[in-house]
Amino acid sequence: MASTRISEQLPPHFDPTQAPVAFGNRALPRLSLELQDPQLCIRHRALAALCDLVHDPKRAYEAIHKGCLERLKVLLQDRDSSVRIKTTEVFYLLAAHNVGREAFLTWDVVAPLSDLLDEPVDACRKNMHRALKMVAEFPAGAVCIVTLGLVPRLVMKLPVEQEEIRALILATLSYCVRVDALPALASDGVPMLRNQLSHPSPDIRRAAASAMLGISVPSEGKHKVCEEGVLPILVKLLSDCDPGVTASAAGTIMNTAIITEGKYQALKAGAIPPLLELVGSEDRAVCANALRALTTLAEAPCAREQLLEHLPLLKTRLNHPASIICRAAATAIRVISWTP
Repeated sequence: MASTRISEQLPPHFDPTQAPVAFGNRALPRLSLELQDPQLCIRHRALAALCDLVHDPKRAYEAIHKGCLERLKVLLQDRDSSVRIKTTEVFYLLAAHNVGREAFLTWDVVAPLSDLLDEPVDACRKNMHRALKMVAEFPAGAVCIVTLGLVPRLVMKLPVEQEEIRALILATLSYCVRVDALPALASDGVPMLRNQLSHPSPDIRRAAASAMLGISVPSEGKHKVCEEGVLPILVKLLSDCDPGVTASAAGTIMNTAIITEGKYQALKAGAIPPLLELVGSEDRAVCANALRALTTLAEAPCAREQLLEHLPLLKTRLNHPASIICRAAATAIRVISWTP
């Protein structure tokens, strides 16, 4: 009973792929050193341990301020593909934290990440695009991506990427065009996005419709949407089962119908009946955008005449609990009821 016995069995929950982590505040400095070790297995283990640690925001903050970012940037160009995959995974996990996104801008991480746009390994590109998408959700991050000139490169990747990655690219673009739509417009972004609007994947349709909404804000975008025949597709999307798709489709029609050409193209495509259907939607964005689109279309006399008989439907929205819908309904009623 008192004799010492040492088992040859590994302790439970022991992961041999992870580096042993030092105690307390020595953990991350040690891993930071191991990230630049010449031995592949040590780099592997350090990255695996780091992936586990940076789920915690406190550990992520510590990793950033212990010099891990500079070493991780070097590992993005490692000859071993599994090292690149794990490195991009760490960046993706860091980008999930606000402190990580801010560090990406401070330590110039976006540019070396974007060098992997032509990376041959799918898993590596997927992690990279996940990180870029999270950075783009941060307004300063979207500005950074646009400033680095990455938008044209992202647009050109749309036809050739696999579906899951394509959805990530479209989501990134949807944030970037809100900052500046002109780079996407100059890169034939409208026809590229139009080709994704009818995709069977709801994720791709939703992201493409959201990007189209942003690209239709400037005057150049409105005219391009008309030139490329996008409005009939958007009218069909008003009946989509995904509320995100229908909200963005209605919003793009609203934006494009500001110009006369857009107004009459939308009316020719039969936009009014499906927009009226959406007025009763319980989704706030869908209802508000439908009301605003009807308001813009009602500036045309023929549309105003058609909408007069539907005023009772619009008046039901005046008592909606959301003030944004009440205001949109009141404006629509005022425009439709206007007489010269």
